[in-house]
Amino acid sequence: METTTKSTLKGGEFVIKESSYQDIFIPEDFTEEQKMIAQSCHDFLAAEVWPNLDRIDNKEDGLMVKILDKAAELGILGLTIPESYGGFEKDFVTGMLSTESVGAGNSFAVSVAAHTGIGTLPILYYGNEEQKKKYLPKLATGEYKASYCLTEPGSGSDANSGKTHAKLTADGKSYLINGQKMWITNAGFADVFIVFAKIDDDKNLSAFIVEKTFGGITINAEEHKMGIKGSSTCQIFFNDCKVPVENLLSERGNGFKIAVNILNVGRIKLAAAALGGSKAIITHAVEYANQRIQFGHPIGTYGAIQHKLGEQAIMAFACESALYRATRNIEDAINSLAEGGMDKTQAVLKGTEQFAVEAAIMKIFGSEALDFIVDEGVQIYGGMGYSADAPMERAYRDARINRIFEGTNEINRMLILDMMVKRALKGELDLMGPAQKVAGELMSIPDMGEADDTLFAKEKGYLRNFKKACLMVAGAAVQKLMTQLQTEQEIVMNIADMLIEVYVGESLQLRAEKLVNMKGEAASAIELDMMRTWLSDSAERIHKSGRDAIFAFAEGDEQRVMMSGLKRFTKTDSFNTKNARRRIAAKMLAENKYCF
Repeated sequence: METTTKSTLKGGEFVIKESSYQDIFIPEDFTEEQKMIAQSCHDFLAAEVWPNLDRIDNKEDGLMVKILDKAAELGILGLTIPESYGGFEKDFVTGMLSTESVGAGNSFAVSVAAHTGIGTLPILYYGNEEQKKKYLPKLATGEYKASYCLTEPGSGSDANSGKTHAKLTADGKSYLINGQKMWITNAGFADVFIVFAKIDDDKNLSAFIVEKTFGGITINAEEHKMGIKGSSTCQIFFNDCKVPVENLLSERGNGFKIAVNILNVGRIKLAAAALGGSKAIITHAVEYANQRIQFGHPIGTYGAIQHKLGEQAIMAFACESALYRATRNIEDAINSLAEGGMDKTQAVLKGTEQFAVEAAIMKIFGSEALDFIVDEGVQIYGGMGYSADAPMERAYRDARINRIFEGTNEINRMLILDMMVKRALKGELDLMGPAQKVAGELMSIPDMGEADDTLFAKEKGYLRNFKKACLMVAGAAVQKLMTQLQTEQEIVMNIADMLIEVYVGESLQLRAEKLVNMKGEAASAIELDMMRTWLSDSAERIHKSGRDAIFAFAEGDEQRVMMSGLKRFTKTDSFNTKNARRRIAAKMLAENKYCF
């Protein structure tokens, strides 16, 4: 496999190319300004959100709007909006760090994300100049609150099947929108709605900017939800809602494209928010493990609890490593496109689209990491974890929605392989060449190569083999099943799980390598523990996913050869993960917080 640089790395290429640690961004590279913005967001949560979580969850009248207004005063709502429209025009990495920092805000984080993301970005990226001038300054200052109306009772994952329709009035000056939307975040207090509807008998959706004052809008009572109880979620009915023709967003029939591209941004931002929540939960768990005395000792002194704390930290650190690697790749793509003459807002869309595979990976991994971390947090708290008087109960309920938001994790798993195969068919991504090379390798004697005892040589070898395992299984599945593969969703999800493991594992390895080069091996010992524990366990997970896929489509000699290859490609040397997790937990317990 060839080594590439950040200037040539394309989305999805991680499985066929190697990156250098010098070409990736890690959180230790944040600027002082970025750190200050993150701290400001954290301080805002501490002052305005965390002391009021019960009031927020009880939907105290006007409280969420009041807190959003205060967030706007701090600049949180306009951080990435261009200065020409009243924002601060910060880069993609800074925006992601802000999203992470706010992510520990429970229901408040959801309301902010809906406003700044899916509620604002369609106008920023697809609005014409008049629309941007009219709406963006008021969205940046919080004068207008935004919402996004896509989902309907009969169209969730299959968004383009929505029944809401729009018809041009006889005078040609307005559209009349009729239909029903559900699960609409911020609906109870939003001033502006991004509404998706089909004009006449169009096959594809169109998008409209709809103001509440246009009339013809009925908002149902607040939904009763398992979690994120403080976020406003309602059904909306449009009954001859009269929308001026100038409020059509982009072109007729372009709504589904808008929805898909906005989701690319939303997915990776959801991972950032989940990471922020994960870190806060781990800190609570560490504090409780230090405080809770059982059998004469703090529970943090016991191996079972240390295992949980160590695994929580590894999941969060892994998520963070992959998240900011992908974020910077997107930032680099944006800058490259802008330097080539593309409008900056269009460059953001195109740059994110290039890394849609990684965005889907991060959405899946970030949401599932948070669910795991919260679940273990409940267990560390024991009986108190189940009590509404302790922080874990709310966090447990609030976390669950993230595996459904922004496209379910099942849909995203299928998208990963689908997008990669489509790019391969277009000649944008050479998957079959490397896959065929791996297939040929299965029939040859393994090349042991020369012994390499340099630091990371072993781990890099593991990752090369993990990639071969992905290519072997995916290549054989595509070749054998062809168009039938899309109906074999279990196999597709198995392959997606293998790809997720590879991307996250390589991100961890590259971060550890960069840290060693920044501060030395001894000072990076805990990060090395996290990376090696991950890779050791990852090999087992990749083997299981690969085995399940192979057994599902291969038989006889083909199956035996592939299983032999899978065993070869997932072989790792022994590593004491128990002691590594204990060392990771010990560091957090000593500092009484998540400290990485």
